[in-house]
Amino acid sequence: QVLLVESGGGSVQAGESLRLSCVASGGIITRNCMSWFRQAPGKEREGVANIRLDATTRYADSAKGRFTISKDSAKNTLYLQLNNLSPEDSAIYYCAADRFCRWPRNEANYWGQGTQVTVSS
Repeated sequence: QVLLVESGGGSVQAGESLRLSCVASGGIITRNCMSWFRQAPGKEREGVANIRLDATTRYADSAKGRFTISKDSAKNTLYLQLNNLSPEDSAIYYCAADRFCRWPRNEANYWGQGTQVTVSS
């Protein structure tokens, strides 16, 4: 059974930072394209950042220059560093693993349960 467990969310002020983590069950990170998505209330889930097997990264325009995706295969952990947060970044953030690397399409083989990020002005 594949498990993805996110953590690191919380409530912060605008301009502050958070670091999200996603611990994956064994081997998932080394065999799949890994991504972060987010979903704000009343909105569709959207892709935020993606890291391929060769460590190539891609970002949504809203994330470029502020967010950084990375992975530590030895720790089976995916990260998302969120800097200079704004209220518009408030959402549930989901980790996803996808054999077919379909990001930014809202499709993946496996999803975590999400972690809430709330940014106040």
